[in-house]
Amino acid sequence: MSEAAKNRMIVLACLENLFVHKDFDTAKAALHPDFVTHSPGLPSGREAFTDAVKNSPLAGATAVIRHVVAEDDLVVAHLHVAGMAVVDILRVEDGLLVEHWDVKQPISG
Repeated sequence: MSEAAKNRMIVLACLENLFVHKDFDTAKAALHPDFVTHSPGLPSGREAFTDAVKNSPLAGATAVIRHVVAEDDLVVAHLHVAGMAVVDILRVEDGLLVEHWDVKQPISG
C-alpha cells in the first residue's frame, strides 16, 4: 500500500471518529501532540483541538464524508455537516495528523 493510501486511511478514520461516531478519544490518538490548525476559531494542540470540536455547536450535527483524496503527505476531505460544505486539508507525518487547514461554505438550495 502506498504512503498516500495509508495517510488517506488514517485521516478517514480520524474524521469518522470526530464527526460521525463522536469517538473523541480515538480521534485524539490520531493527532500529534503539537497538532497545528490554521482554522480561525479553533485552537492548536491535540487536547485543545479535540476538546473544541467536542464542545462546538456542530458536535451534535450529522456529518457525511463525501470524498477523500490523498497525495504524498496531504489528504483532502470533502464533508457535509449542518448545512455546510467543508473541505479539510490535513498533513500526515509518521502516521499522525500534524497540520490542518479548512474552508467552509453554506450549501445552497
